[in-house]
Amino acid sequence: MELNRYIDHTLLSASATEADILQLCEEAKTYNFFSVCVNSSYVNIAKQALGRSDVKICTVVGFPLGAMSTEAKIFEAKKAIEQGASEIDMVMNIGRLKSKNHVAVLKDISNVKRAIGLTPLKVILEISELSKNEIVKACEICIDAKADFVKTSTGFSKSGATLTAVKIMRKTVRHQLKIKASGGIRDAETALKYIEIGVDRIGASAGVAMMNNQPSHSSY
Repeated sequence: MELNRYIDHTLLSASATEADILQLCEEAKTYNFFSVCVNSSYVNIAKQALGRSDVKICTVVGFPLGAMSTEAKIFEAKKAIEQGASEIDMVMNIGRLKSKNHVAVLKDISNVKRAIGLTPLKVILEISELSKNEIVKACEICIDAKADFVKTSTGFSKSGATLTAVKIMRKTVRHQLKIKASGGIRDAETALKYIEIGVDRIGASAGVAMMNNQPSHSSY
């Protein structure tokens, strides 16, 4: 099992500089990570830096709150794809879910998915804000909306991925959707535990530390 091919090498800090993004891309090429995950304004820089490498570009949409309009999410996603993004991680409208306005949540996700077509869509649930029942409902909505992945966390809330939440997600989506665990996964041992329970992708800023079995203090 090649851990590097599970990793979306991530840098989403608001203060990340262009030089930081270039370094992220160099690390991703060196370790052959699955992708880099960057804010959408940096997709074009990542595209140039990665050149002809196999490393994909993942970007976040409606990040980190998920509370913007569907139209804004669609515009951001389509623009990012135009500039070279090959995967979209969008934040679900958490407030609408907690309001039990499930139709609005479904429309938000399905409209983005329809707009981006075959480009993989990962929906960030922000599990730290949700009850067990809300996690189940969010996963069911993502299935109905024809998303490709459910993702645990933005890395910008109270806490990140948990094994308990991922088990709930896996039980709910079964093999209909893939799962991405992100937020607080800082070492290879932890990453492997998530993969063992059925995670298909790991979002982490500690990918290099994981590959070298070093400790990391990164938050994502």
